[in-house]
Amino acid sequence: MKKFIRLIRVEFKRIFSNGVLLAIFLGAPILYGILFGFVYQQAKVTDLPIVIVDQDRSPMTEKIIDAFDDNETVKISDIRYTTGDILAEMPTKQYAAVITIPSNFEADILQKRHPEIRVDLNMANMVNANTASKGIQSVLMTLNAGFEIEGLKKKGLHASEAMAQYESFKINFNKLYNASGNYVTFMLPGLLAAIMQQIIFLALALVFARDFEDGYFKTLVKESKFSLYHIALKAVPFLLMIPIMWGIVSSFVPFFRIDIDIFNYPMFVLVALLTFASIFVGMLFSVAIPSQLKATELLMVISTPAFVLSGFTWPTSTFPSPIMAVAEYIPLTQFLSGFRKIAFYGGDMASIQKEIGILTTIIVITFVAIVAILQFKIHRTGKKMEKLA
Repeated sequence: MKKFIRLIRVEFKRIFSNGVLLAIFLGAPILYGILFGFVYQQAKVTDLPIVIVDQDRSPMTEKIIDAFDDNETVKISDIRYTTGDILAEMPTKQYAAVITIPSNFEADILQKRHPEIRVDLNMANMVNANTASKGIQSVLMTLNAGFEIEGLKKKGLHASEAMAQYESFKINFNKLYNASGNYVTFMLPGLLAAIMQQIIFLALALVFARDFEDGYFKTLVKESKFSLYHIALKAVPFLLMIPIMWGIVSSFVPFFRIDIDIFNYPMFVLVALLTFASIFVGMLFSVAIPSQLKATELLMVISTPAFVLSGFTWPTSTFPSPIMAVAEYIPLTQFLSGFRKIAFYGGDMASIQKEIGILTTIIVITFVAIVAILQFKIHRTGKKMEKLA
């Protein structure tokens, strides 16, 4: 045990002597957590610039303009009376939408000719386009109903009768789980989990690869011929440091006032499984590929698209079958699936059995592979050292 503790101290010295590793492991979660938190702090998209082309210039179109001016989603950048060359302005102005009210609009309304308001959406940014579309539809549908009811009242109907005749039924939307549509609540937890997986991958990709490159592995082989001993030696320092990083990362949830429940037993189990799965995946690449550069490059191939493939922002059911099969066995995919069940839906251990099963499978397979490959390399290195002796 004294020898093991001495070697653990050496491992810590080797970890802290690697400036790049420290910058990634300690700096990335804090820096990116603060950065992403403040990026999405506004919580929802507002004041998207729009142009209104008012070809009618009537009292009714003034009401429409006033209604858009009162909507928080969009902001009127310009009111025009002719279209002009809006396309030429788009690279610099980047309007979210152009709303064109045709000439004779008010007269056509009064004479029941059903004129058409044209809305040209800028689809270059899907988030802005969808948000602007909802805001514009809300304004125009409300005005449409109002104009229709006013027309019925002018025909002599009482206000309540006009309302009843126009509305055959009412619709009541009740938003559950992030009812405000807060983007911090939606995006930040997933991004932080992706960052934690990536830094664990990259940190563990260096532990054995570095030893192979600088010859320290031979020193460790002299100390023990058992792969489990070596695995424990490399894992213990990170098992002591990773909970600290998870503690820092989790503190961003209350800091940015994200209204989700993450401090519970099911989430602890899920975090522990993601941690061990990421450790063993990273360690497997480090054992199998005796080059720090190659090991980290190959792990980046997995970690870079992991967030997209996780299904957190786009459903995995829409993926082609081969891609979906690969995505299922990236630890982050299962973690974020379970995370949403626990944090948003209030799920318990029973609700995340599938995720626990797949994460456990990843841990077992990668651990067995590490033991087998490492034991082979210990045996081969020991034979070479005996020949040299």
